[in-house]
Amino acid sequence: MYSLSDFDFNLPQERIAQFPLPDRSASRLLHLDGEQIIDRQFADIVGLLQPGDLLVMNNTRVLKARFFGTKESGGKVEALVERVLDNRTVLAQVRASRSPLAGTKMRLADAFDVTVGERAGEFFTLHFDADVFDLIEAHGRLPLPPYIEHDADEFDENRYQTVFNKVPGAVAAPTAGLHFDEALLEKLKAKGVNFAYVTLHVGAGTFQPVRNENLSEHQMHTEWYTMPQETVDAVRAARAAGRDVVAVGTTSLRALESASQSGQLEAGSADTALFITPGYKFKTVTRLITNFHLPKSTLLMLVSAFAGFEEIRKAYAHAIAQEYRFFSYGDAMLLTTQNRA
Repeated sequence: MYSLSDFDFNLPQERIAQFPLPDRSASRLLHLDGEQIIDRQFADIVGLLQPGDLLVMNNTRVLKARFFGTKESGGKVEALVERVLDNRTVLAQVRASRSPLAGTKMRLADAFDVTVGERAGEFFTLHFDADVFDLIEAHGRLPLPPYIEHDADEFDENRYQTVFNKVPGAVAAPTAGLHFDEALLEKLKAKGVNFAYVTLHVGAGTFQPVRNENLSEHQMHTEWYTMPQETVDAVRAARAAGRDVVAVGTTSLRALESASQSGQLEAGSADTALFITPGYKFKTVTRLITNFHLPKSTLLMLVSAFAGFEEIRKAYAHAIAQEYRFFSYGDAMLLTTQNRA
């Protein structure tokens, strides 16, 4: 049985990528093939996939979800939209010297007012007086991860979105998808690699470390996903042909595995609080493209479950020694599951 301390590691601060590379597909790729570690370039992914393999990508779009504003009392507030509930209502984290009271108003971005509603755990319900998506796009700021030390600029607004983003709703990017540009996608299509899409709106909880040494006591954050029928059909066709189902990122994997809990992949939309730790048997995904993850994070536990605890430990030590770039703007890994159902 693994505990929290098993997923800790020392990462030099200079290994945390603060900016993306000029070209999306210029990243490095650590290829973990069983116990063998191979240093590659991300563009090598074309040669590592076969005709008929299926790439499953998360087409969520990151919202400009961060706002600064004031309460009616004049006190300063910072609000981070966690989830859009409908076109006039959101759940948000609110930071203030004192929590705002239900029924009071906050002025955000010095542009519009929201009314504070009921609490929902750690979040506040905020009611907008116009379309949520319009106001967020017009007045919000892109919420970069907490370990990136600069404020988002126009370059980030482009590069912290995938080129295949479509459905607005996330507050963090599905970062494995950031390595793909249009030219690389065309090369993969020309080779005969197939594509399918899921939507999982990544929440801020993705950055929260696990704090319970006993992993069974951890309360997993929830995220909303949609699994289209055409993606289910594409997965079934790939598996029937003996080809790999390759999740682009842990968010795509989480959606695919969440929708497979009955034993087979099913279409639909739902919240997922699936917490994947070593010992989990993967039901749908056979390979995974992913970035490097935070110490003590649920995502590090997920990749350890996928590719093997010792294998991931060795791969991360190699990546640090070889000066790979870590986290959202960093380099990538290609993994094959060691733990199929």
